[in-house]
Amino acid sequence: MSHRIILITGANKGIGLETARQLGRAGHTVLVGARDAAKAAGAVAELGKDGIKAESVVLDVTDAASIAKAVADVEARFGKLDTLINNAGVAIEGWGTTTSATTVEQWRTIFETNVFGLAAVTQSFLPLLRKSEAGRIVNLTSVLGSLALHSDPASPIYHFKSVAYDSSKSAVNQYTVHLAYELRDTPIKVNAAHPGWVKTDLGGENAPMEIVDGAKTSVWLADLPADGPTGGFFHMQDRMPW
Repeated sequence: MSHRIILITGANKGIGLETARQLGRAGHTVLVGARDAAKAAGAVAELGKDGIKAESVVLDVTDAASIAKAVADVEARFGKLDTLINNAGVAIEGWGTTTSATTVEQWRTIFETNVFGLAAVTQSFLPLLRKSEAGRIVNLTSVLGSLALHSDPASPIYHFKSVAYDSSKSAVNQYTVHLAYELRDTPIKVNAAHPGWVKTDLGGENAPMEIVDGAKTSVWLADLPADGPTGGFFHMQDRMPW
């Protein structure tokens, strides 16, 4: 596809930063979204060393005023948005925390960013995405949001239970399906991306995938052609079970 304006939330490090790097190398303008202005600027400077055209956007997905300011900022600079990648997310439970021991405060904190923040950012930027000739929304989720795999004793994730985080990703999957349905008669495509178990602050050093590979699903979905899928759940270009 032609040159695109692409906003990535939580893009100052990890998968988000690598996604920005790969999309920037493909010739797109990437907007590095981050809560901290200095960290966003640092990421932009790092990308600039590779000759990538990047700009920073201060964006806290849990703050309505920050979201509104970011929308106004992007509109003033570009007048539209071609792709929104909802990459920002948190996991605070820690592996081994049982379902019954997960506190209500942990539930609230995780859902505030992973679900409510994602929905708030998407709704707020949707008018700018509608101005694109081919809007794309990519929601970062996880295989751990799959009800089918969690309920199958033979699946590789059967014993990996982290209830608030996993439930937040299931909610993101459901949101993806519903928004894709709403926008089915528009040029906008909405998909969920499982990046894989990646060596990040969240994934840990024991993860089998490198960050460069963890970004590939988001990069593919950010630049889908007109005949590409919508309302799907993917890892790389393979469909995942809901």
